[in-house]
Amino acid sequence: MIWLHKTFAELTTHELYDILQLRNKVFIVEQTCYYPDTDDVDKHPEAIHLMLYNGDSLIAYSRILPKGTSYENYPSIGRVIIEQAYRGTGIAKPLMEKSIALCESAYGPIGIKISAQSHLQAFYQGCGFNVEGKPYQEDGIPHIAMVKQ
Repeated sequence: MIWLHKTFAELTTHELYDILQLRNKVFIVEQTCYYPDTDDVDKHPEAIHLMLYNGDSLIAYSRILPKGTSYENYPSIGRVIIEQAYRGTGIAKPLMEKSIALCESAYGPIGIKISAQSHLQAFYQGCGFNVEGKPYQEDGIPHIAMVKQ
């Protein structure tokens, strides 16, 4: 398995296709959540795309964004995803650890904000995030804002 992180400009067409295919497969089809996944934020010059490949297959991904993109006062980690066949194999924790490290390295130790699916609240708390505010619906799925200081 190999970890890669790149800006949008550094992504190959194959990597971009793999990212969009995995996000479409899970967020839109599996979760039956119909929304425009390609939101132009992927192209932000400071956005970081973290990928985990097993051979030629993208099996995990996250998108790391600078302050002022998703949240005014915080950088963020989002589009956190693991291919269904690899869930429960221990990949989630290293994915978040690497995402947090990349975020802090790129944007400084100013905190990180996420919009977590509510059923994953305990997992993200285990990664150092604390609940901020009340649960809300995002694209028809219960979410909770969480911050890591």
